[in-house]
Amino acid sequence: MTDSAPAAGTPSEEKKKESLPVWQESLLLLAIALVLAIGIKYFFVQAFYIPSPSMEPMFIKNDRILVQKVSYWGDKGPRRGDIVVFKDPGDWLNADETRTASNPVTKTLEAVGLYPSGGHLVKRVIGIGGDRVKCCDAQGRVTVNGKALDETSYLPKGTLPSEDPFDVRVPDGHLWVMGDNRSNSADSRYHMGEPGGGFVADDLVVGKVWALIWPWKRAEWVHRPSTFKGIPNPS
Repeated sequence: MTDSAPAAGTPSEEKKKESLPVWQESLLLLAIALVLAIGIKYFFVQAFYIPSPSMEPMFIKNDRILVQKVSYWGDKGPRRGDIVVFKDPGDWLNADETRTASNPVTKTLEAVGLYPSGGHLVKRVIGIGGDRVKCCDAQGRVTVNGKALDETSYLPKGTLPSEDPFDVRVPDGHLWVMGDNRSNSADSRYHMGEPGGGFVADDLVVGKVWALIWPWKRAEWVHRPSTFKGIPNPS
């Protein structure tokens, strides 16, 4: 009786032949992880640090925050009361506030969104395109389209809503932004006499601050204050 034909390789043998070497598989997994990290950074969530004391008491200089970008997809823009991160409209930042990652490792991590980015500003949106923002009314409050804001929940104790009076109409496609630490914030008010009038173009906004993540003992979700509800449309 003749011998039968050699049996085909077992499934485990075929799988072994098809699998990549460990070093190639590791590189492939690393490449996939980097692509996912970069995609998350550019489309969903990115880490930043607070560059100045202008948002105290909620955020202290060098705090780490997460910024989400989903809320502003499509035609949706920033809303009154949002805390936003935006690119420098033009010499708003000083040298200390523009620092970025300084070595190859942190630069790589920054590029994929795993290290807090610098060179951006963090402020609260007070007015959006078309709004009339004014300070101050008889009680010393900021008004938006005639509605007075109760800012006691986020301004430092004893801080005036603004030491300098102003009355502006926000151009379409722009924002009027102010730091919570009003006496120590070079925000829209400070840049009124410069090109751009202190307004920030919507397309400079990176995203909305979603959470304070470091120091972890102070970690919290960030919410829009209730005083911004019910503001009438601009007339």
